[in-house]
Amino acid sequence: MSVDEIRQADAADYDVIAAVVSEWWGRDVLTSLPRLFLNHFHTTSLIAENDGVMVGFLIGFYSPSKSGEAYIHFVVVDPTHRHGGLARRLYAKFLDEAARTGVRIVRAITSPGNDGSITFHRRMGFEVSGPDTEYNGPGRDMVTLTLRLAE
Repeated sequence: MSVDEIRQADAADYDVIAAVVSEWWGRDVLTSLPRLFLNHFHTTSLIAENDGVMVGFLIGFYSPSKSGEAYIHFVVVDPTHRHGGLARRLYAKFLDEAARTGVRIVRAITSPGNDGSITFHRRMGFEVSGPDTEYNGPGRDMVTLTLRLAE
């Protein structure tokens, strides 16, 4: 399936995202994506659309605390649009924009058992570390992902 636009998100996109994120992810993840992400980081987040219908999104931000760093919080693609390179395109657009603003390190996390995510990030050039024990609290080990952008 094709995608005719990848655009900057808007705070109003939250309701559309909230309606599909858990279904597209394959389990209930809405609590990991509160409205604050679109209220405060919509200018660094992306929406992929086909004929005006959202088919994927990336929620990311440039760190206000760590100069030159960015974080990708969620990338989700409609199951009917997977395996066509859309996640890669969303990442590429985010990384290009981040580099233009002076970002040199991009970070993300994934769960240790998410082999698909780990493989995807390795292919995108991310360094994979961990799992880091109790990264997100007791019993919440995570794999950390780090990409260093060219100067």
